[in-house]
Amino acid sequence: MDMKELIIVIAILFMNCMSREYYAVKTENPVFRPNTIFQGSEDLSSPKFSNLITKYKLDTIFHGETDEFKRILLLRHWIKSVVAINDSGPYPGDGNVEIMLDSALQGHRYTCGHYMVIQNAIMNAFGYVTRTMGAGPGVKGGPDGHHGIDEIWLNSYNKWFLSDNKYDHHFEKNGIPLSALEIRDEYLKNKAADIIKVKGPERTPFDIDPETGTGKVRSAQTYTWIEWHGYNNIFTVWPNHKELLIMYEDEYFKNNTWIWAGKQHWAFSQPEFMKLVQDRDKIYWTPNTITSEVKIDKNIAYINLSSETPNFKEYQMRELSSGKWETIGNKLTLKLRKKEYEWAFRVVNVANVTGPEHKIIIKSK
Repeated sequence: MDMKELIIVIAILFMNCMSREYYAVKTENPVFRPNTIFQGSEDLSSPKFSNLITKYKLDTIFHGETDEFKRILLLRHWIKSVVAINDSGPYPGDGNVEIMLDSALQGHRYTCGHYMVIQNAIMNAFGYVTRTMGAGPGVKGGPDGHHGIDEIWLNSYNKWFLSDNKYDHHFEKNGIPLSALEIRDEYLKNKAADIIKVKGPERTPFDIDPETGTGKVRSAQTYTWIEWHGYNNIFTVWPNHKELLIMYEDEYFKNNTWIWAGKQHWAFSQPEFMKLVQDRDKIYWTPNTITSEVKIDKNIAYINLSSETPNFKEYQMRELSSGKWETIGNKLTLKLRKKEYEWAFRVVNVANVTGPEHKIIIKSK
């Protein structure tokens, strides 16, 4: 091929590229829901988090495990193995995670609210977004206790799940870990007939808890009433934590009363500490999850990424065909030359935990 022929071929290829009409393909991605009601998050730049990992050698718990959910369950199981239960006190270091862990290793015992704050601190130390909460069956003349637990965000499932650290268990339906409100749905629907309670890192199904004699149905009943703590930085700022309770206001809430220890829950008489939410999607916002805007002008693609990522570090992208992740900004201008593009994007937080993958596909015709 002489130079003239080469120039003609290049010109044809160039004209072919310029003549393509590019368009973004509608793609099914993890659902993005913004955070509009919760305030604050744990600050992983605080030395308190790295000190937890170093002091208690927490990074030795995993034994090479890389699966996010399994790592979370191993951490929960470790806490359960070193902190024994005592529902009557006294409680050394009440609320101070390090003092409580030190005391637990010396034989002191704790109750659910202490498990709640310990689990929150340790999960967040590894970059797993966790929030503290309370719940209770609220039955007048019947079960009316109160239970402190956590919800933990699972990037691999793109959802929150309820983690009961005190008893090292959670609930699942068809292999999917359930959130507190999902457990409540199942209990109010048919007394939790369609879900299972599983224990430990092995996720072993069981009914009666050998420690308490409590069965699955009674455990699920605990989530009839739920309060999410509106400030999600309890470990970072302790003991200066603010009180705000988020509650889901549905028909059951409107037509019933939360009874706690024989009386109406204290927050009902102090509404300044209670925020009622009717849209459950606002409660179940989606950390680490990307939403995107794609605009195409001839052979130029303009991509804008955003997310709600506590302790954000960076965005990354890769072509699905290459598999190599690269750091990027949240705004991209990409020249389109090929017939088709398939990209994956994700967020990374400062603990190097990655969020769910978000795909963008651009084709031409």
